[in-house]
Amino acid sequence: MPGEGGRPVAIVVSRFPTVSETFVLFEIVELGRLGVGVELFPLVHDHPAVVHPDAAALDRRAHHVRLASREVLVAQLHWLRRAPRRYLRVWWGAVRGNLRSPGFLARALYVIPKAAAFARRMARLGVDHIHAHFATHPTLAAWAASRLTGIPYSFTAHAHDLYVDRSMLGEKLRRASFARTISDHNRRLLERLYGPEASSQTHVIHCGIDVDAFDRRSRARGGSEFTLVCVASMKEYKGHRYLIEALAAMAASGRGFRCLLVGDGELRPEIVRQVAELGLDDRVTICGALPAEEVRALLASADGAVLASVVEETGKMEGIPVFLMEAMAAGLPVVATDISGIAELVEDGVSGLLVPERDPVALAAAVSRLAGDPELRRRFGRAGRERVRRSFELSRSVAALRDLLMARPGDRER
Repeated sequence: MPGEGGRPVAIVVSRFPTVSETFVLFEIVELGRLGVGVELFPLVHDHPAVVHPDAAALDRRAHHVRLASREVLVAQLHWLRRAPRRYLRVWWGAVRGNLRSPGFLARALYVIPKAAAFARRMARLGVDHIHAHFATHPTLAAWAASRLTGIPYSFTAHAHDLYVDRSMLGEKLRRASFARTISDHNRRLLERLYGPEASSQTHVIHCGIDVDAFDRRSRARGGSEFTLVCVASMKEYKGHRYLIEALAAMAASGRGFRCLLVGDGELRPEIVRQVAELGLDDRVTICGALPAEEVRALLASADGAVLASVVEETGKMEGIPVFLMEAMAAGLPVVATDISGIAELVEDGVSGLLVPERDPVALAAAVSRLAGDPELRRRFGRAGRERVRRSFELSRSVAALRDLLMARPGDRER
């Protein structure tokens, strides 16, 4: 257990429960399995239509705090009386650090009062360490709670929380016990931005999955129509537009296939319209968001997986997509775009094919190559499952994170 006497760790997240961030859920569950007492502090209480059973159980005991509540008001008065300078310095640091980002500044007005309430609960619970998922608002809350209580904190940086708006990131790094990133790509970025000192306190621990939860079947289904699956929220950086253009090119060439699009989001109406306009209704099925067990079943029955991710103009992009890990664990060959840290997972020509972003022609050629070569699919599938087991196994990743949380400050050298 982290700390002396088995004191718990507080995990701060942005929203909970949320179906698009099951990687955070699975890490929390695995920490518990490894004996770490976890207290969950979400900034926003979500109510999605689809909730993973483990998320529902965690949600029932999570520390949901409403902004407009007596607890939040009392917390501000408590810190003003008990530690007025610390409390006012927290506010000043949050406002000054986010002045150049109107969106982040507005959210700081929401986060800091909640963090003050979190801090009181964490102190009462005897929390030994605070860890935040995502370097943006959850880490701001961890930073504030740490400044108020003296409890050390750390954070995990995933993807767009580093690529889009880095307000206060230097300060968050400086104050943190350590930072964890999910890719070497992210660590190199932090080193370029903040120098060797930031790099020295940054640890690369991949997100992981339970490989054995995915059924590995033979992919040589002779005579069956090639079935492709894409699991991704329907947002711009997931690149659905380019995937559908590639599928239209494959259909025009006479290639037989089916494609299942799993996920939901603000771009769903546009995607539905594009599928219809390109005459793909009989080939492309839009499944919406599905529970994890249904996703696993789809992967077990598919022939290949695809993700056409792009870098948005804002810089928003993938980290290392968990869907690709799951597909490879299921023995599926994958086609993906060569951006961010994806090449750390998908070895081009070994476990899958990497193509340039925003290039439907290259994407169509790569998927067609898989569709026409069952032996290549088998070879990629075997190599991909081994790659995930070797470097992206959930139990190993979470054990490494647990060891960091337990370590004394001087023992956390990268």
